[in-house]
Amino acid sequence: MKTIKILMIIGIVSFGLFSFNKLTQEAWKVPAKYEKMKNPTEASKANLSIGKSLYSKHCKSCHGGEGYGDGTKADNLEGDLGDFSSKKFQSQSDGALFYKSYIGRKDMPNFEKKMTEEDMWITVSYMRTLAE
Repeated sequence: MKTIKILMIIGIVSFGLFSFNKLTQEAWKVPAKYEKMKNPTEASKANLSIGKSLYSKHCKSCHGGEGYGDGTKADNLEGDLGDFSSKKFQSQSDGALFYKSYIGRKDMPNFEKKMTEEDMWITVSYMRTLAE
């Protein structure tokens, strides 16, 4: 009986630590080189249309159609997927959004072999349209 109680306590503590880890995500450090980058693409109607298409193909399944972090794959991922409509998200520099989206980390995939840099910049322009 004592062994069962100890195993239950270990299980509860482990679950608590796992839950806490999922809620507290480490800060995403963007190198200064990227932080200062400006989007070289024009946010024209044609580019935004392309950006929407690229977003739908590469981002929507995790981040959702409106960028709320509620895509069909979101529940299977760790950490906060962000809300692209939020002031916190939109206050980031274009270079930071490019870096996070193109280079990725952990559950956020790297897109260097899936998209051109220009396509990612166009996608960043589209993500800007998801503001509140």
